[in-house]
Amino acid sequence: MLKVRLSQVSPNPLQLNIECIPGELHALVGPSGSGKTTTLRTIAGLNNAEIGKIECDGQLWFEANEVSGITTALGSAERSCGFLFQQYALFPHLTALENVCIPLYNSEPLVTERKTKAQQWLNRMGIGELANRMPNQLSGGQQQRVALARALARSPKILLLDEPFSAIDAPTRQSLYKTLADLRKDLNIPILLVTHDLREADLLADRITVIDQGVGLQTAPPQVLFDRPRNSRVAELVGISNKFEGVFTAGKLSWDGSQRIFDVADKGKIPPNTPVAWVIPAQGLSLHLSSSTGTIAVTVEQISALGQIAVIQLRTLDGGHAITWEASVAEVKRLCLDVGKNTNLEIDGSKIHIMPLRPINDPRRFTK
Repeated sequence: MLKVRLSQVSPNPLQLNIECIPGELHALVGPSGSGKTTTLRTIAGLNNAEIGKIECDGQLWFEANEVSGITTALGSAERSCGFLFQQYALFPHLTALENVCIPLYNSEPLVTERKTKAQQWLNRMGIGELANRMPNQLSGGQQQRVALARALARSPKILLLDEPFSAIDAPTRQSLYKTLADLRKDLNIPILLVTHDLREADLLADRITVIDQGVGLQTAPPQVLFDRPRNSRVAELVGISNKFEGVFTAGKLSWDGSQRIFDVADKGKIPPNTPVAWVIPAQGLSLHLSSSTGTIAVTVEQISALGQIAVIQLRTLDGGHAITWEASVAEVKRLCLDVGKNTNLEIDGSKIHIMPLRPINDPRRFTK
């Protein structure tokens, strides 16, 4: 297991608490400059935090406190990390095979053993026939596979991936996703993935940590994160489109600018008359041909068909709120939806998730 607890004020602030068990892929997401890559570099021993602790597989890699400063700090060569950099970092004057041999020099003193093991990893990546090619003779996806083979050749205890799929085309990316999924089953080590792509994180990760300005805002499985963000800043960072504001009092949620009141479960944690943010997941929305006491009149502003799925932009007549709804093309036809026409939206109050409303510069958004 990898356990990371970091606290740092400068030069790059970090306030993180991450755990990753063997076989788990844990994604770090957040805006540029939020501290994702700094986190990986700190785990790998390329940076040191001011305060914190890093343990992997029961071994203490780093520890520092306010009183004694740094008391333990293994060098990067002493930490059993496989690190896959965004730009691959292959040595341009070495062949693919020679690049993979590099991390084996200490563990395999015989040249023949090094080459045999390196060739096995290239075979495993599906590029064994490219062993004698130079990096400039390889495509981006092939270079990435060489870099991944090199990262894994030393049998690391953890694998760190820094946006490894950002510079390659979509078909190649899908192929590498499959390779990574297959490797996870066999490696059984913690894997940390830094990515800007939320769809990628949703597809690959068991858990996601959202980082903003060096602070871990929330860690959760993808579906929990997207349906129940901890606060409005998390909802913003994970791209939740149907996010609104209102006032919550004893199980009653008002909708700013609207007469609508929703019944929402009261957990007793929010004082009366508290301004809140709230989100509604896709499964909490439905459209109906006829109106009822539970529906809201809306206008269809835009319909974008994406294959068999359509994205519909709606606007409430009461309050003018914009709402995004997704459905099959067949459902759009059944409901006779067309741009400019009115229809009836139902919002399931039991699916509404309310959370603290924090401005972007309010530090309380990090913990509540």
